[in-house]
Amino acid sequence: MGSEENNNESNKITATQQAIASCCGAIITSLLVTPLDVVKIRLQAQSSSFANGKCFVYSNGLMDHVYVCENGNNKAWYKKPGHFRGMWDAFVKIIKIEGIKSLWSGLPPTLIMALPGTVIYFTSYDQLSEVLITKIGQDSDHIPVLAGSISRLGSLTVLSPLELIRTKMQSRILSYKQLHMCISNTVAKDGWLSLWKGWFPTALRDVPFSAIYWYNYERFKKKLCKICDAREPTFMISFTSGAAAGSIAATITLPFDVVKTCKQTEIWEFETLNLSQKSSKSTWTIMKRIVAEHGFTGLFAGIVPRLIKVAPACAIMISTYEYGKSFFHKLNKKNVQNH
Repeated sequence: MGSEENNNESNKITATQQAIASCCGAIITSLLVTPLDVVKIRLQAQSSSFANGKCFVYSNGLMDHVYVCENGNNKAWYKKPGHFRGMWDAFVKIIKIEGIKSLWSGLPPTLIMALPGTVIYFTSYDQLSEVLITKIGQDSDHIPVLAGSISRLGSLTVLSPLELIRTKMQSRILSYKQLHMCISNTVAKDGWLSLWKGWFPTALRDVPFSAIYWYNYERFKKKLCKICDAREPTFMISFTSGAAAGSIAATITLPFDVVKTCKQTEIWEFETLNLSQKSSKSTWTIMKRIVAEHGFTGLFAGIVPRLIKVAPACAIMISTYEYGKSFFHKLNKKNVQNH
């Protein structure tokens, strides 16, 4: 019995292996999902042009980024002309006229942000889950909720200052020395907490999303393993569970997503245009305004494009992550047997 426990301990994957698995998952997810958002933004720009200094949300499939509109130069990929009749037509024409690389416009800066965030998030989730299992017990439904919420809080807290720095770099051409002075002046004027502007509306959406997502993912995974009579989740079980859990979480938290987008774009516009910022409106005030102007359905605006993006992103990320963990688990087991 003791030797079996020792084998299980040595077979367990390390935090470094979990980080590598999540890193690979993040890269694959970004490569597959970024073209969807590039096409979506190009279609939006075609119907209503983006004004200079205004902001819109760009996603690489793992996280959202606020992108500041620039003058119509060669870097402004979202302003390139196009007469697209729909998503598929946009895909074909962009590849034909601009080359396939255009579908991954803006990926490098967002990927630099996504990789550390994803590594912190997924590795923390697994590490916290292991600790909570020893404290609470394996069958508790609270474990995915607690681990998902805490790990998301950690990752978005680390990334908030990086998001601010990235937006300042995009808003105008700055050398690293100028950027350092800009950040130093902001901190001197408004304090260190100014680096976390936009943190609260992001947390209000992402923390409940993570809690709902991981709770449903673990439940779906267990049920599908029973149905398929599988001891370990297969790639398809993880993929299906991730897509279903992501869709449920995205739908429930959509009102917070609408408010977060509205609030954060306003913050970045004030930052970019150097305007004096008025007192920030509360989440509840923004929600009431949306309901008054657009009705209750206004809180669920954009549900279809959000689901089209979130469901495959969640499915690809979790299935590649689980596959990576399974690979390392087998590798560790083989190394133990060889020794």
